[in-house]
Amino acid sequence: MRNLAFNIAYWFLSIGYGLTAAFAALAPGRTAATWVIRRYVKRMVQAMRILAGIRIEVRGRERLPAGAFIIASKHQSWGDGFATYDQFDDLAFVTGDHLEKFPLLGTVLNKLGAIVVNNCGGREARDSLKQSGATAHAEGRKILIYPEGNLAKIGEKFRYRSGVWHLYRDFDMPVVPLASNLGLFWPQEAYEKHPGTATLEFLDPIPTGLGKDEFLTRLEAMVENRTAELIAEARGGPVIQNVRVLAPDEAARAAKAAATA
Repeated sequence: MRNLAFNIAYWFLSIGYGLTAAFAALAPGRTAATWVIRRYVKRMVQAMRILAGIRIEVRGRERLPAGAFIIASKHQSWGDGFATYDQFDDLAFVTGDHLEKFPLLGTVLNKLGAIVVNNCGGREARDSLKQSGATAHAEGRKILIYPEGNLAKIGEKFRYRSGVWHLYRDFDMPVVPLASNLGLFWPQEAYEKHPGTATLEFLDPIPTGLGKDEFLTRLEAMVENRTAELIAEARGGPVIQNVRVLAPDEAARAAKAAATA
């Protein structure tokens, strides 16, 4: 019953607030649409707590720097975006263009100032990231990005992509790594939810000025190590490091190459 109740609430809230946000997007500026989406996010976090039994504990807010910065987060749950967006008054987020397939959502994303990039990556995605990121940076907004580019299963990780480094380099902003074990309680996009207390933890900011390889190595180590520790803490077991696997687009390319070899 718990899972059914939450999923009914999920679609009811998503459709209701989505339509409201689409109308709000017709108003000048971002204020109206942002207000609607913030209400939506808060209702979703409440539904997670009341209906799914998933409480969110946030640690490390005292580590957040003043002004604009980039949040580079682990991504194991569809609930990650709700839980993180709820922590800030105004947050620009990087998302794949797959969301634009939903009716009216592209309009809402544009009005919110979301940074929409090509899911396949490449130069087109980097150009979009730079252009939209420049707008968010000029407005002094914080930016949320998932460096792996995909939802990972518990125990797995994907290659950390360079998009986050391009933002870090181009806009000279510190990056705050964000570890999470929410995937234990709401795995990826799964119907079944597991009650408990999920933890999001903001880690020490990575200062500006690092080279690409050093930055990505440091970011991955910080996020993955602490995520593994949070998972172990919630399970009451030993720390088990996540294993790197091929991302969906990498697996597809590998399969195509094998088929033509």
